[in-house]
Amino acid sequence: MADKGIKYNFSGYATKYGTLCTDGRTIRKDAFKHTDGQRIPLVWQHLHNDPGNVLGHAVLEHRDDGVYALCYLNDGPAGQQAMRLVEHGDIGSLSIYATKLVEKNNLVHRGEIREVSLVLSGANPGAVIEHITLSHNDGSESTSEDEAIVFMYLPLDLDVKEKKEAKDIVHAESEQTVGDVIKTMTDKQKDVMYALVAQALGKSGGDEGEAAQSDDEGETLMKKNVFDKEGNAGEEGLTLTHAQREEFATAVFTDMPKYGSFKESFLAHAGTYGINSISYLFPDARIIDGDEPGFETRNMGWVAGWMSATRHTPFSRIKKLWADLTPDAARAKGYITGSEKIEQVFAVLKRETAPTTVYKKQKLDRDDITDITDFNVVTWMWREMRFMLDEEVARAALVGDGRAFGVDEDAIDPSKIRPIYGDDPLYVHYLSLAVTVTDPFDIIEAIQLARVNYKGTGTPTLYTTNAVLTSMLLLKDTTNRRIYKSISEVASDLRVGDIVEVEVLEGAQRTNTAPAFTADLLGIMVNPRDYVYGADKGGQIATFEDFDIDFNQNKYLIETRLSGSLLNPRSALVVERKTA
Repeated sequence: MADKGIKYNFSGYATKYGTLCTDGRTIRKDAFKHTDGQRIPLVWQHLHNDPGNVLGHAVLEHRDDGVYALCYLNDGPAGQQAMRLVEHGDIGSLSIYATKLVEKNNLVHRGEIREVSLVLSGANPGAVIEHITLSHNDGSESTSEDEAIVFMYLPLDLDVKEKKEAKDIVHAESEQTVGDVIKTMTDKQKDVMYALVAQALGKSGGDEGEAAQSDDEGETLMKKNVFDKEGNAGEEGLTLTHAQREEFATAVFTDMPKYGSFKESFLAHAGTYGINSISYLFPDARIIDGDEPGFETRNMGWVAGWMSATRHTPFSRIKKLWADLTPDAARAKGYITGSEKIEQVFAVLKRETAPTTVYKKQKLDRDDITDITDFNVVTWMWREMRFMLDEEVARAALVGDGRAFGVDEDAIDPSKIRPIYGDDPLYVHYLSLAVTVTDPFDIIEAIQLARVNYKGTGTPTLYTTNAVLTSMLLLKDTTNRRIYKSISEVASDLRVGDIVEVEVLEGAQRTNTAPAFTADLLGIMVNPRDYVYGADKGGQIATFEDFDIDFNQNKYLIETRLSGSLLNPRSALVVERKTA
């Protein structure tokens, strides 16, 4: 019964009796007669996990041909948006969600309607949303004469608990077994059932062992029955009779509760009935996490932070001048009456760095580009080229690219992009620990004492290896309790803003300066802002693409022309441990 004094917004059939659904079920006449007058929620797309999905409510009316719903939308944003969609004709389908279904031979005899939903499309043809009430600016109302055919979605696929409950009722009240139903099928219906069995395991037909064809209505049927296994030359073959097929299908469906799923029941009976090459029925392997191949790389999490934190100038030749006021000669002097005043003496220093080109080049055969249809291989490759270029530029600035310049023609010139590890001691203070210093306590203490030599701006970041950081986090006091609960506590003790793991520090060697000993790099303390990259306009990252008509290849190039350097004295602190 409709809400008294309240005008419903629209109405229509929630479901129709006697109409065959696409899933093979039919709602029996009077199956929901007992719902007449019930008031139930009106929701969007059967979504029950958010109050915002409730659009209003519906009052059900039992009619001879189905269940009719008078729908009332609430004043919430979702309700009003739904009203606009219905008025505009964008949405024209109603659907019900029912539980406690009693089903016999694909006839639904009874059930409880829990909610009515507005849906995009559906499964039960034959209902019409009609009597859409339109509100006008003057406050009057009119009824739209427009009607739309709807294909209602009837969710008879219950959750596990409801499936078991419905299944128990069906077995208790059904007059026919699965085998009895199969025996009533025509040969054509049985062939369709066998095809659906294969599709249920993930196959849609079309492979070598199960070629498919489409009938006039677009339905896919099996041209070769997977249960008919005729032996090839030199192979043993086995053909199942119609009687064996019926026995197989009956056994599979009957034992589904025992094995827990259709697939497990199918496989359990496959050997018994001699289905050779059972793997033909298995679904093809699929790529997970999208269609594109993943990248196996070093830990590059630090690269983006480094590149964004460093300083960038719009010119590639960078130079810095400063006066060295640290000698005593530069100090202010006291004056004694009658004595001569002495001029101050200090040095003016200069550092200049020129640019170099860093690039990455790739090529793809055009045939391969055309044949790869699962994803855009060109876009995927451009992405790989860009993050590898960024890593190389960041790595060259921190520790050098690891290739011997002058020997390896691919090496980046360390005088153009100056690595911090290996830079002149005027710009980098080297804390070289003895080979015996292995205790993390001693390393932390040495860094704290050497911190006075750091003259960089602001608060620095410590770039280190996983091994060094882990050894610090595992430190324990005399009561065997961890000293540091987090990385931030270690950073606080070392007086740095953050500690960042950099995999390329492992095994790095000094590039420019060669000490009289070999050493393991433990960490670099620097404010990225003190490192400057310079690139003229046009020398910033640029991409180029060309087609080689002779070899039918697309060629791709990404490059940058830039310089990089620390500009201020002692603006970084390098911690290393001698190994010999």
